[in-house]
Amino acid sequence: MKIPQLRKKLEVKSCHDVSWEDNYSWIHQKNILEVLKDSSKLLPEVRKYLEEENAYFEYQMKNTKDSQKKIFDEIKGRIKLEDQSLPFKDVRYEYWTKTTEKGNYSIKLRKKINTNEVEEIWNGDKEKEKLNTEYFGLGDLEVSFNDKYLAYSLDLKGSEYYTIHVRDIETNKLITEKIQETSGSITFSLDDKYIFYSKLDEHHRPRKIFRHKLGSSVLDDELIFEEKSEAFTVGLGISSDEKFFFITSSDHNTSEQYYFAVDEQEPKPKLIQKRERGIIYSVNSWDENFYKHTNKDAEDFKIERARSLEDQNWEVFIPARDEVLIGGLIFLKNWIIRSETSNALSKLILRDPKTNEEEEIIFSDEKVIVPGISLAQKDKNTDEVHLSYSSPKTPGRTYLYNLKTKERKLLKEQEIPSGHNSDDYIVERLECSSHDNRLIPLTITRHKNTPVDGSANLLLYGYGSYGSSMTPNFSSTRLSLIGRDIIWVTAHIRGGMEKGMKWWKEGKLLNKKNTFEDYIAVAKFLIGKKYTSKGKIIGMGGSAGGLLMGAVVNKNPELFKGIVMAVPFVDSLTTNLDHSLPLTVGEFDEFGNAKENKEHFDYIYSYAPYNNIKKMDYPDILITTSLSDNRVLFDEPAKFTAKLRELKTDNNLLLLKTEMNAGHGGKSGRDGAIEEIALDYSCLLYTSPSPRDQRGYRMPG
Repeated sequence: MKIPQLRKKLEVKSCHDVSWEDNYSWIHQKNILEVLKDSSKLLPEVRKYLEEENAYFEYQMKNTKDSQKKIFDEIKGRIKLEDQSLPFKDVRYEYWTKTTEKGNYSIKLRKKINTNEVEEIWNGDKEKEKLNTEYFGLGDLEVSFNDKYLAYSLDLKGSEYYTIHVRDIETNKLITEKIQETSGSITFSLDDKYIFYSKLDEHHRPRKIFRHKLGSSVLDDELIFEEKSEAFTVGLGISSDEKFFFITSSDHNTSEQYYFAVDEQEPKPKLIQKRERGIIYSVNSWDENFYKHTNKDAEDFKIERARSLEDQNWEVFIPARDEVLIGGLIFLKNWIIRSETSNALSKLILRDPKTNEEEEIIFSDEKVIVPGISLAQKDKNTDEVHLSYSSPKTPGRTYLYNLKTKERKLLKEQEIPSGHNSDDYIVERLECSSHDNRLIPLTITRHKNTPVDGSANLLLYGYGSYGSSMTPNFSSTRLSLIGRDIIWVTAHIRGGMEKGMKWWKEGKLLNKKNTFEDYIAVAKFLIGKKYTSKGKIIGMGGSAGGLLMGAVVNKNPELFKGIVMAVPFVDSLTTNLDHSLPLTVGEFDEFGNAKENKEHFDYIYSYAPYNNIKKMDYPDILITTSLSDNRVLFDEPAKFTAKLRELKTDNNLLLLKTEMNAGHGGKSGRDGAIEEIALDYSCLLYTSPSPRDQRGYRMPG
């Protein structure tokens, strides 16, 4: 089949006295946000190209149909399709969710406490069927405090423009006008007369918070807060004691909060502390005290306490510790629970507020785990919570845990219907030195029969941006690779916060290349330790992890057998220079401002994947994107693919797959998500023979 070619149209771009050529910039439409909402506005030539790439993808993958089906069935076979969550005991009702064998979306149920009459208040599959839509994204699902109303937000394109609906649970009828183009989040007032929501501006940024009176016209909605800076976005939440609403305005690096009492008839948000660049803080209230989680004079955060937000006489409650990330607090009447993370491992700490004594909550004999805790009921006068954990080899387990007696009772264990034996897998935590001798944590998961002699293929997963930490949790999908002698390694590289705020700072702005150097150092370390060999590594990352993939494959293509780039941020210079795009302005403190700062421009230009494609051999590459993605526009991976086709000197596979009815998260629904994973894994498991042979596929090894 003919390889698709995107038409070239030379445009010479310039900035800071630097000029460069871009042959494919013409595919970016000025009305791109309108295209995301209505794909009929897409240029016909661009649509044709994307469809040709999809057809080429299907042609090249035709021999993997059986593999895709087999892996789909494997993954689905590991999911307990008919399942339900543990109930949460509210004031009058217990609430929980369930899934069914044939359904793709969750069902929300409730029953009055001390009764057995179960009521279905939400059914995602039925709602999707009523709307007759291919994509069905649920943003928020909230029940009013009086248990009478259900509010929900829907995105039917994948573009993350959510429409809010509110209906009476008893009659199932809508009780107010729908509210369009919101961020999706919904908060009820305590008297259940209003909902609060954030409206998206023309750049898809939530910068205004409105209060809507149920039953009234949207035109009468009251603006209660507006953020003036285009770099900041806003959200609203309620305090743990339900006495205050807190409005948070933030970018990735700085935050500012306002508050007002829940019973204020005319909300007048008051500033807590003026924003200060690089300072992140959030305030909560409990038991006549205010608690502030902040990194001011505490790089890895601390928690302070004050009696009043008027005087703000803050005192240290939880002190800062170097390279130990101090997390937030969960409050009960007799206990305070908090988290902390160091060296890519988290733990939970229990505090007795009467004595201020602390102790770690011990979960398991396993060293590499992901702990979690949640409240079992709304009434805070309890010693019992839901305690959970998983590890790369152990499915999730949830216990009813008594904080006072330390007794625990297993309530739920993630069931793997097709069978799973944790003893068949080995989990290791190692460290390796990067180019500047910083130690990078690695989480390695492999089957016990997979040899460590250099013969195995290895999937190296990375992200490394926005301070987002990669957790070593259990994933039943990965077993389809690990069970086929592919070693799975998660690299906890800089740009995340696995080792505290410093770990993030060392992987952003003018330190961004540390993220890429860390990943390459990990790859070479794993080769040296015989976990794999040169040319046997599969690189995998999505979104900002796709930026990582693009940068490292441009730098060291010889290391890789293949690369999987999901919704990849690969035209990062072009996006950074365009301040009208949804995320650009809010990410200046993450990647820099190339338009206003020459040093930032030069630095981004030096690593931006699209700008640094070279005439050389590349490994097999799979790139996936979605037409309605407003976070990473589809034209980034499309341009990257076209330029790579033009310059690469090999005959290896280069595939671009575009979901024409989805957004940043890919397809909606359980089966849709499994299909995408099965497709990716089929690409990983099959590789092409010698370029001299006709295109075909074989199992590696």
